[in-house]
Amino acid sequence: MRRRGALVVLAGLGMGGALLLAQPRPVTPAPGSAEVRFVQDMRVHHEQAVTMSVLVLKVARDRSVRSLALDIQLGQEEQNRQMEAWLRRWNAPDGKQPDAMHAGMMGMATREELLSLKTLPVREAETQYLRLMRRHHQGALLMARPLTGSPQPLVAGLARQITATQTGEIRTLDSLLKARGAQPLPAPHGRH
Repeated sequence: MRRRGALVVLAGLGMGGALLLAQPRPVTPAPGSAEVRFVQDMRVHHEQAVTMSVLVLKVARDRSVRSLALDIQLGQEEQNRQMEAWLRRWNAPDGKQPDAMHAGMMGMATREELLSLKTLPVREAETQYLRLMRRHHQGALLMARPLTGSPQPLVAGLARQITATQTGEIRTLDSLLKARGAQPLPAPHGRH
């Protein structure tokens, strides 16, 4: 992987001294690198979370569910805009929809599960959303954790942000599921 760094030298004024500051430039990841694949996959993953949130917001009545869905929608739309900009800057293609096995490891909902958010009675649709989003977030954690130490500072920062935010949201999802007496879906597993 190519690395570029910038060294900024500022001449001190007044006292005649020089101040040397090292400011690394963001590293452009190599095509096909773990960083590029992560951003591509996470962008697709976020798209589904936004879709699920929009679907439940059309039917949900519970204020807590609506608030959480709106937070997830807005937060992940913003992160998607960032990731789209990075991929353009890196001359990397957008991510593509994963096959069923890969999607399962990412905690993504099936087409039928997404449709159920439109067809179930309101209370059941809300609970289904909570269960699906919990599993979806668990998949995001599996994807993000290996990149928290990436040498690409933008990607490492995003991976840490996703890990922190979605860990907190999983706690909220657990609390809402418990209040409804609902069991979570099995967590996704396997290597991403």
